[in-house]
Amino acid sequence: MNGVCYSTNLMGPINLEWIKQHGEGWCAGRIDIYGEGLYPDEIGLPPMKSEDWGRFSDWLDTFETDYMWTLRMLVSEYEKTNPKIQWHHTPEWEMYDDKESE
Repeated sequence: MNGVCYSTNLMGPINLEWIKQHGEGWCAGRIDIYGEGLYPDEIGLPPMKSEDWGRFSDWLDTFETDYMWTLRMLVSEYEKTNPKIQWHHTPEWEMYDDKESE
């Protein structure tokens, strides 16, 4: 392994009440990051549509960087060549980006 590698880890949602309120077809978890330290780093990955999770996971499995990227950087790079991720809630950076472009 020459650089920093990324891999998703599916962790939910598993709360039945949450699923009742928001419906099925959502995935959430974390991104495990390998390459910068003795132990992997993690980035929390908020709920997104299951189809988006699958595509983003496949893309991350083939993606490598020279240093650890933020979630915003990873998503921005992914969305250059893939469909926009449908999040359960709009990520904070997108709310700020929209206001800056007005």
